[in-house]
Parts: sequence; C-alpha cells; structure tokens
Amino acid sequence: MSNGTVQQWIYSFVTLSIVFRTEGLFVNITYVLSGVAKGAVCLDGSPPAYHHDKGFGTGVNSWLIQMEGGGWCNNISTCLSRKNTRLGSSKQMVENLAFSGILSNLPQFNPDFYNWNRVKVGYCDGSSFTGDVQAVNPITNLHFRGARVFLAVMEDLLAKGMKNAENAILSGCSAGGLTSILHCDSFKALLPMGAKVKCFSDAGYFIDAKDISGAPHIEEYFRDVVSLHKKKNSEVNGETYDKYDVHFILYWLQGSAKNLPPVCTSRLKPDLCFFPQNVAQHVRTPLFLVNAAYDSWQIKNILAPGVADPYGFWLNCKLDILKCSSRQLQIMHGYRLLFLRALNALGPSSSRGYFINSCFAHCQTEVQETWYRADSPKLANKTIAKALGDWFYDKNPFQKIDCPYPCDKTCHNRGFDPNVHTFDIDI
Repeated sequence: MSNGTVQQWIYSFVTLSIVFRTEGLFVNITYVLSGVAKGAVCLDGSPPAYHHDKGFGTGVNSWLIQMEGGGWCNNISTCLSRKNTRLGSSKQMVENLAFSGILSNLPQFNPDFYNWNRVKVGYCDGSSFTGDVQAVNPITNLHFRGARVFLAVMEDLLAKGMKNAENAILSGCSAGGLTSILHCDSFKALLPMGAKVKCFSDAGYFIDAKDISGAPHIEEYFRDVVSLHKKKNSEVNGETYDKYDVHFILYWLQGSAKNLPPVCTSRLKPDLCFFPQNVAQHVRTPLFLVNAAYDSWQIKNILAPGVADPYGFWLNCKLDILKCSSRQLQIMHGYRLLFLRALNALGPSSSRGYFINSCFAHCQTEVQETWYRADSPKLANKTIAKALGDWFYDKNPFQKIDCPYPCDKTCHNRGFDPNVHTFDIDI
C-alpha cells in the first residue's frame, strides 16, 4: 500500500469518525397507535409518530420536545402532494432518525441538553399542528387533525415520564418553530406546576410583509391555510368542494382558527394569528427566538416568491446570497428592517430571549455546525447553544441583534441546489 493510499485511508477514517461522533446517534421511531381512536392521525390517516432518546443521569426528568418543520399545505393539491411523504404519513417517516445539534447526546456537542429526554415529533398535518375537523373528504381521504396529533403525542409522552418533568422545552424549526410559539402556553399547561418550562423557536418568526411586487403574498397564503372557503363544484358530505382547483381553500381549515391563541383571534382575523408578531407578545411562558434577519426561506417565499418574479430575476440570488446584485441586497436590507420592526413590536420582556443574526440561513439548531462548534455562528461571542442554555437556566439573559450583512464573519450562509425540490411555497 503506497503512502498516498495510506494517507487517503487515514483521512477517510478520521472523516467518518467525526461524522459518526456528530451524527452517529440513530433513534428508533415510536408510533402513537392510541391516537388513532381519538382521531389523531396524519393527512393519510396513519398514526402520529415521534423519535425519543431517553434522558439519563441528571437529565432523566428533563424534556426537550422538538417539533419538525416542513412548510404547510393550503389547498387540496398541495395537501395531496404531501400525503404520501413523511410530511403527510408516518408510514413514510424514517425508522431510525439521526439526532445531532440540539438533539445530540454528547456533552461536547450539546452541553446543556445532551442528557435530557430528547424528542423529535414528526410533522404530518400541514398546519403547524392546528387543524381539527372531524369530517373526512371521501374523495381525497385527507385527514386534518394536527391539533389532535399534538395532544395525542404529548399525552403519550406524559405517560412515559414527562408528567414528572422538572425541566421542559417546547422547540421547533421553521413551521415547527411556529408550532412552538402557537402551542407554547398550552404545552406549559400540560406540565407539572413546579416544572421549569420554556419555549424556543428556531426560524419560526415569519413576518407579514409584502413581496417585491407589492402584493401581500404570504398573508394571502396564510389566509388560505386558516380560512373557510367553499366552491360549488362537487358535493361531499353535504358541502361543496372542488377537489382539483389549486385555489380552493381547504374546508377543514376552519378547525385551525379555534386552535390559534384566542387572545389573538379575539381581536384579529384568524389568518393574521399565524404571524408570530401578532401572537408572541401574548405568550406568557418564557420564549426564546432564534432567527436570521435574512432568513433564506423568507427571502425565497415571502420577499421574492416565484409569483412575484415571473422572469426569474431573483432566482440566482435566492439560491446563493453571493449572487445577489447590489439592488437586490438593498431590498434585502429593507426586509431586515421590516423583520426587526416586527420583532420590536413585541415590546420589552425580561423573560424573552432572542438571537437574531445576519446570516442567509434557515434553521440553525438541528445541524451541528451551526448549533455548537468552534466555528459556529456567534453573537456577543456566544454560540446559539450557549446563549439558549444560559437563558434557560437563568444564568444570563440574551437579547442580541446582529449588524447588517455581510459584517458577520461567523455566518454559515446557505447555498441551494436549483434541482432539489423542497416544500417551499413557491421558489
């Protein structure tokens, strides 16, 4: 064996060892079969599911519940497109899921939560766990029971020891981060009175902003996700529906409104209560927000959705911030200011924490490189993991906002493959 071959073998071994240490924990799936009788099912009618790695040592009575993200479906067409994927069926979820970042079981990669009970809840309803309608359309066989799924999973975890929790966090990424805001107080209500309970949202602070054409695209989209709308085309269960019209607003989503925080829906239209800027100030449970002010998902889907950019002038910019023109960057700087204005609208709170960096990124806690590593993003010389841990244990408050792009040299800016399909609203 030549020296070159030996060196290559050693390099490969070391690389694999590093990957194994950071991504090597694989956790088995748990199906909540008891939820089916309660109508708590995924879009396709399959049972809810989660992955749970048990706590140990001092963390045996501490629980971190991580809600999976994955956008939303706002009409029959988009819900059907999810129905036979992991975002609509537990049958399609992986049996063994790799836990890393905030879910890691190693103290060198997750210093404050490594020995907690760490749970990743599968997202298979398309409404940030808010839908709840009894009727099932027999044509599509779609079930819209996200709120029931949330409760069934929590009841299952309570029976498996969470009822004895001393510490607990409801967290999530993207649509799961929105879930952690919308369900924060109801989650706390399920836990023992003396438990230390807080909530954490990663990339879930979606703002109500107009797109580059001046249209309220995201507001209209969320209205589709929440509102009741009927069309007289084909009659099902005494109601009228069009099973193919992509502009059809799902009849079941009237159930979402009743599962949004009533302190918001009592004064605003329910669809506006999908925006954290209208909800978070009323969350009584301590809440920590991690978000990029140039959130890559929001830039692609709120600021510059495809419908507002028919000629694709923004396509390269949305895939890689280094390919943005000076004019596009100027518009993105304006979006950052709108984001900060929406954040500041929450008002002061000593119990609230936030880590707002200027990276072109989306979800920074489930990946080791952006959660806790020597080269991870930092604000005030703290990683996200350190800032969140100190805040949870009341060691230090943390409310930091980054300077504008591209001043932060610690960022891990995302680049996207134009050939890879995602569940974005409209790329």
